[in-house]
Amino acid sequence: MLTEPRSGRLAAWGNALLAGLVSPDEAAERIAAQDARHRVVLPGDDGGPVGLTLALGRLRSLGAVGLRVALPVPGHPLGLSGPSEFNARALEAEEAVLAHGTALGLVPSVREAGPVDAAPEDVHTEVLWECLPVREAPPADVPSLAEAERELADALREATEALTRLDVAGSGPVAEAALEAYRARMEAGRQLLAPGYPPRAVRVLELAQRVGTLVSIAYGDGAAPGGGVGEHGGAVSAAEMAARAEALRPVERTARRAQVAAYNAYAEELERRREGGQG
Repeated sequence: MLTEPRSGRLAAWGNALLAGLVSPDEAAERIAAQDARHRVVLPGDDGGPVGLTLALGRLRSLGAVGLRVALPVPGHPLGLSGPSEFNARALEAEEAVLAHGTALGLVPSVREAGPVDAAPEDVHTEVLWECLPVREAPPADVPSLAEAERELADALREATEALTRLDVAGSGPVAEAALEAYRARMEAGRQLLAPGYPPRAVRVLELAQRVGTLVSIAYGDGAAPGGGVGEHGGAVSAAEMAARAEALRPVERTARRAQVAAYNAYAEELERRREGGQG
């Protein structure tokens, strides 16, 4: 959770585009800010993958009125609504975007590309999003922004106490590197969400990433439960590793729930406005 999920950037800037707050080119540029190229495989399109600008326009023409994020991990289908085939693909990727109004969802696959025997600076990341059918139903386990903010306040305290109790708070080179990376992002004043999102969503997302940073520190290499085996901050016993995971698992879960609530806030607000206009 040290960086924004690709699904979060796609949903946030896609929502701003759907609301007419940014141009298609700006939305595409923001979504692909950390990658060389994003392509999308659209349903029923035999012409092959298309660029983000065309794909977002096509989704809008198909009836997309809002984009929502899912960040599932084993045992926690956060943000998913089915069917099982889509859920399985999203779980494998650990993220997805659901296009409300189209009964479609997008799942990314990521690969590194570059010349044979290329130097690290010549290797780039390519992302391919595949559109798949989804069930138009309430997503699993997504809190409101108010609920997420309350839960995060408790989670931040619990994460800090757990790190202190387990004697890993702020110690070691991995922890220091993680803290420095977090501070640098905050000092850079980066734009957490696209135009149109309420201030509370920005606040919740920032706090969720702060909690996620603390969890990542405890796992030594940034890996959270369900996201791979971390170094656990150095040489510790199996019992200590288990205790650390047990203490931090609910904290990590709360931070992921809050991330989804923040990214989904604008789509939900747009839906409330439409329902109010129809009533």
